[in-house]
Amino acid sequence: MRAVGVLTGLVVLGAVVPATSATATADEASVSATPTIVVAVSGDDSAPGTLARPLRTIQKAVDKARPGDVIAVRGGTYGLTDNITVTTSGTASQPISLEAYQGERVVIDGEKLPASHTPVGGSIPRAERGAVHQEASYWRMSGLEIVNGPYGIYCDGCNNNVFSRLTTHDNYESGFQLQGASSNNQILNLDSYGNRDPRKNGESADGLAIKEGSGTGNVVRGARLWNNVDDGFDAWKFTSPIVIEDTITYGNGFNRWNFPDFAGDGNGFKMGGGSPAPAVAHTLRNSVAFKNAKHGITDNGNPGALALSRNSTFRNTGTGFDADGSGSRAVLSGNLSIADGRAVALGSATVSQGNSWNLGGSWGESSVQSTDTGAITNPRDADGSLPSAPAFLVPRDGTAIGARL
Repeated sequence: MRAVGVLTGLVVLGAVVPATSATATADEASVSATPTIVVAVSGDDSAPGTLARPLRTIQKAVDKARPGDVIAVRGGTYGLTDNITVTTSGTASQPISLEAYQGERVVIDGEKLPASHTPVGGSIPRAERGAVHQEASYWRMSGLEIVNGPYGIYCDGCNNNVFSRLTTHDNYESGFQLQGASSNNQILNLDSYGNRDPRKNGESADGLAIKEGSGTGNVVRGARLWNNVDDGFDAWKFTSPIVIEDTITYGNGFNRWNFPDFAGDGNGFKMGGGSPAPAVAHTLRNSVAFKNAKHGITDNGNPGALALSRNSTFRNTGTGFDADGSGSRAVLSGNLSIADGRAVALGSATVSQGNSWNLGGSWGESSVQSTDTGAITNPRDADGSLPSAPAFLVPRDGTAIGARL
């Protein structure tokens, strides 16, 4: 991996960007400062990186950036021959920003990266993981589309970052993976879909993976994770609590690529796992999983006190709420299962209260206002938030269970 990748872009360095707390809203996290480094496909890496004379590659801009700078990338496709490597950190008062310039469409394409075409059974060297490979803190990254990489974004040892309004699709591993010692990151309004891993026949490419690491304060909000070869969301062997809310997973785990010896799991939300699985009290609330190849939501053997509240599952092939792992202490409250293979599987220590299966009666498709998935699969609103779907899986009788989108 070279220090500078062959990538064209526009970088603009800007004014100080205030730090964002782990509880900031998506709107707060996406506010831009004046750009200070600009990148454009028509630029030149010997240029000063201004709007009139932009740089050519995103890597050059990243290498130039210092705390408080804003890198603005002009629209276009930036084809990589080496991945973009981010190792310089911002500070709490002066984060570094990397964003699309004024909402222009920026595509980072990793198709020509050698690691994107790792053979079956092969491994990807750590430094080559990700079209964007980050080992840095206090960054704000927004408005980018990342495709065909060996992972889309791979972030290891990353703290206090805000990732907003990103799209990661058709990558050769997980669309977005956060791992290692990583704390206080916000992943907001992510769309991640169609990611697959030919080298593993579908065993590990998720829409969003926060796995194999630790660190408190990580938050996922407003994500859509769909049609990925393995799981929508995966928290395998992450030993610290993660909060996931207002997030949608669907269509994961189907062999759309005709892989031999297919190994995709197909869960909407995989809330842990490992051998042995660490006990972790992840939180999942106001989220929806539908039409996944296996379970909608599963503890995957996590014996911790998962908090699963006001979520909805619909037409998952397996179980809507699978919380029967050995020693599971999950607490399920106010959840709704409609037309899943089965509604719920509970362990002896699992707490279940006020859910559709506790309330009695019939909870079929006719018991909710709408099962039309069209509304929540529509384009996002202008601010990056999820499209409104006020009737989707909402009980006709007004019972206060399930998600509200």
